Amino acid sequence: MGFIVILILLAIDILTKQWAINVLAKGNDITVIKGFFDLAYLENRGAAFGILQNKVIFLALITSIVILIMVVYLIKYKPESKILKYSFYLIISGAIGNLIDRVRLGFVVDFLQFHYKDVYYFPTFNMADTFVVIGTALMILYVVKGVE
Repeated sequence: MGFIVILILLAIDILTKQWAINVLAKGNDITVIKGFFDLAYLENRGAAFGILQNKVIFLALITSIVILIMVVYLIKYKPESKILKYSFYLIISGAIGNLIDRVRLGFVVDFLQFHYKDVYYFPTFNMADTFVVIGTALMILYVVKGVE
């Protein structure tokens, strides 16, 4: 079951990034909610929030290690908690999605852009980033609150 969930999430990430490349990379930004949410193509050559710019090999290596550790944990310990399992599935699928971009393109395709008018722009991100953040939040809930 977990493998299927990871594949579905990975497909969502890959398909949305390919759409961004095909449509948005040509400079065709799309305003979804004026002054708040746009779809805009960005090549992120670093990690989250633009850190570690142009460290592709380092980021790919760290990501691969994290994925391997998480997969081994799932196989070895077979956690019963649905929240813990799904947190792993989300993080693994997001990590794989961004790893594929880094290895294939040398950067990660980002396209979800939230902002407040032209005053503040949250760092542009993608579906893989969303999966990692949600998965991490679920894992924190599980660890801190013991939520099942």
